[in-house]
Amino acid sequence: MSNKMKVEVWSDIMCPFCYIGKRNYESALQQFSGHNDVEIVWKSFQLDPSIPEKMDGPENVYQYLAQRKGFSYEQSVQMHENVVRTAKNAGLTYNFDKAVVANSFNAHRMIQLAKTKGLGDAAEERLFSAYFTEGKNFGSPEVLVELGKEIGLTEADVHEALANDTYAAAVKRDIQEAQSLGVNGVPFFVFDRKYAISGAQPPAAFLQALEKSFGEWREVNPVTTLEVEQGAVCTPEGNCD
Repeated sequence: MSNKMKVEVWSDIMCPFCYIGKRNYESALQQFSGHNDVEIVWKSFQLDPSIPEKMDGPENVYQYLAQRKGFSYEQSVQMHENVVRTAKNAGLTYNFDKAVVANSFNAHRMIQLAKTKGLGDAAEERLFSAYFTEGKNFGSPEVLVELGKEIGLTEADVHEALANDTYAAAVKRDIQEAQSLGVNGVPFFVFDRKYAISGAQPPAAFLQALEKSFGEWREVNPVTTLEVEQGAVCTPEGNCD
């Protein structure tokens, strides 16, 4: 098994800064020389678990915030303008007028299953894009099947995620773990369980955290180098020479 430093990220699909934070972290990782030895682990978090599993009707983000905070629709649009600009600077397109508000619990269940197949990051990326850019309703099991198949899951996989309590329990464990760590907002990045970054900070902040945490991780996880004298060998592929 490969030995990599873990970066754990608590995130919710509904969180606009979580997608921005993902992009900024990825930008930093591309600049980091040790990127091949870093593994990202996505953790579930729910900003608003009170959202009904079945909504009475489609409600976009502007409507949701206006109703929740007692604003007018126009005030809600204005409040989101800065978020839209910040997303654009990170290379993302946010269409809040299309984003369908839904309870994210089932989406997190699918992510938990995707993680067992090495598709956790792909699931996060596809769900973020589907929600913020394309206006897809991730509260719909049919939509989750569609998105899951696009990243390499099967229809049976998605139905298993939604029916098997194992994945629901994994979501709840992540949320409880966040509470035990004192996480009260997302995104929340934890580097090798030593350092943390809260929020969608600039790539430079993520790069600094990577360099510091990885330097310490490498000290206790040194690269093993061997002087090898070559001879006749057989490989798992059946080649012997």
